[in-house]
Amino acid sequence: MEKKTVRAGLVGSGFSSTFHFEALQKVYGASVEVVGVFSKDADRGKVFAEKRGIRAFPTLGDLLAEVDAVHVCVPPVAHEPTAIAALERDKFVICEKPLTGYFGDGSADFHWARADMEIALETALASVDRILEAERGSKGRLLYAENWVYAPAVQKEREILEKTGGQILWIHGEEAHSGSHSADYAHAARCGGGVLIGKGCHPLTAALYLKRVEGRACGAPIRPKTVTARTHAITRMPGFRDQGHIRCDYYDIDDFAMIHVEFDDGTIATIVTSDIVLGGIHNWLEVCANNHRTICNINPNTAMQTYNPVEANFQDIYVVEKIGTKQGWACTSPDEDWFTGYPQEIEAFYRTIADGEPPESDSLLAADAISTIYSAYLSARRAGAAVDVRAY
Repeated sequence: MEKKTVRAGLVGSGFSSTFHFEALQKVYGASVEVVGVFSKDADRGKVFAEKRGIRAFPTLGDLLAEVDAVHVCVPPVAHEPTAIAALERDKFVICEKPLTGYFGDGSADFHWARADMEIALETALASVDRILEAERGSKGRLLYAENWVYAPAVQKEREILEKTGGQILWIHGEEAHSGSHSADYAHAARCGGGVLIGKGCHPLTAALYLKRVEGRACGAPIRPKTVTARTHAITRMPGFRDQGHIRCDYYDIDDFAMIHVEFDDGTIATIVTSDIVLGGIHNWLEVCANNHRTICNINPNTAMQTYNPVEANFQDIYVVEKIGTKQGWACTSPDEDWFTGYPQEIEAFYRTIADGEPPESDSLLAADAISTIYSAYLSARRAGAAVDVRAY
């Protein structure tokens, strides 16, 4: 059977565009032609395109005119306008996380600590509504690029839930490391908040997804009902002592958050996320069910371990993201992208685009994540009081 050809385009020329492009080279369920890239930074876009043998487009409209699917790999503040522009042209949209958010009041001195979180929640949900409305009127679909959903460990847990009929009683998980390299990440007005949305979206969405899987298996949807949360800015405290290992130049964002979600079936999820953890990425999810228990070690894991007595020996060897040092023992990842689900999500999305297979990570899962996160920000502003979550 001949594979369907899908023409793909990238919006953005940074880190996420790089791993999207690499994942596109591994798609086997469809014949993917990567047409080109549009970047607001034209010079950077040109370099990105030349390195990969694709075209650099001068405008988003020019790119959209020649593709079937577009990868939205720009800062979150640009997700909504980019996604809607593509959906209005009946294109499939593969949108990086988080889907959208609240990006301030437009004032030059906007600061997250002074922001009204009720307005933030209301504004973020209005943005979600506009995206969903655009999708309803489009021949395309929005596919939410939450790689945790497609991480092999999480997909194996999906199989366990579906085949055993297990009831998840408690999910707890974490994403943490020593701070993002992105300059945009320092400002809530560019990224919609801090670590709660920037990192917390990953384990949270995986938890929402697994409860969705359980609901599918038992025939009744299970949705987030309430959330309580606390957020902190540890590295912006006057008493924080900088030793040079943890990023601490943030303008106004939170660098630690903990949220507790209650689902409408009475079960719970607890998510911790931070930028104050040394030793590399710390991504894990644990599922405590009525008939099994699963620990998903996404990063690090012990598929491979190395001991290196001299730092310089591994100078040209990639070990694992944000490890800090290559000397001593390390959980060296033989294929980090595979363990974190990047190629699997892109493969799944192109099967949806080419053959109509239903996606595991879609716009409604993205919407529930945004609703839960901004309800959590409101809870944190209320010193941890429970806030109802609007489920989509």
